[in-house]
This record gives sequence, C-alpha cells and structure tokens, in this order.
Amino acid sequence: MGAERGALEEKPPGANVDRLEFVTHSPEETVDLGAKLARRLPHPCLLVLQGELGSGKTTLVKGIVSGLGIARQEDVTSPSFTLVHEYGTERKVYHADLYRVEGARDQMTLGLEDLLEQEDTVIVEWGEKLIDQDVDVQVKIQMELLEGEDRRITVEELKK
Repeated sequence: MGAERGALEEKPPGANVDRLEFVTHSPEETVDLGAKLARRLPHPCLLVLQGELGSGKTTLVKGIVSGLGIARQEDVTSPSFTLVHEYGTERKVYHADLYRVEGARDQMTLGLEDLLEQEDTVIVEWGEKLIDQDVDVQVKIQMELLEGEDRRITVEELKK
C-alpha cells in the first residue's frame, strides 16, 4: 500500500483509487481536506468515520459538508447529544454520531434505515458500530491521532 499525499483532485481522470492516506497538521488543513474529498464523493453516499475521541471526525465533516455547498463549516457541529443533524434543503446531508448509541436496538430508534433509503449523503461518526448492520458503505475514513494537531486520515472507497 503506497501512501498518497495531496489532494484527491490531482489524480488522473478515471484512476481507480481504492485507498488514500493523508496527514494533516492543523484543524484548518483537516477542514480543507474534507472539502476536497467532498468533490469526489459518490451521490448518494454512506460515509462512515472511525477513530478515537478527539481524532478530528467532526472537523473533517465540517469540510465535507461545506465542500458539498450544503452548509457553512461554522454551522456544522457534533451531533453527540442530538445523535443526528440534518443540513441542506434540496440536497441534504445527514450527520449521525453513534458514540452514545449502544447496539442495534438503539440504532433503530435513530431512523438510520430511513435515512439510507433517501437519495442523500449520510455521514456516520463512530461508524464501526454499524459493522453488524446490513448497510452498503461507499466510503470509509479512518482518523488517527498523531502528535500535537497532526492527524493521519485514511480514505477507502469500498467497491461492491
């Protein structure tokens, strides 16, 4: 596995890239990377984010949502307590956080199944909790804390 560093749009047209790795050095760089990734997301899309607490998942989502032109990055906040945030009007992004959700029964109360049936983008933080669910994930992003504000961000496009 070769590590790619740089913007996704620098890839040649038609390149079949399944896995990319980036290192960001500040929250601003993480937001910028999210905006660049947004341009390459399939639509509709189920994107899951994995990584420990404080690894920058919501920061990356700020960039993705703003990069899609759905909301300003300052309007994107963590749905840890509300569990799901909805952004946009015509084209929507649903941002869910499963940190406080325990098991499939709790997930059912969120209505994720209904969201996944929409022609919208669904972003799920703590996506590892979806592993036991029968869902079709298109993109998985692993966030890893390094030193200071540095983050390793691994993006996988999951092919059927």
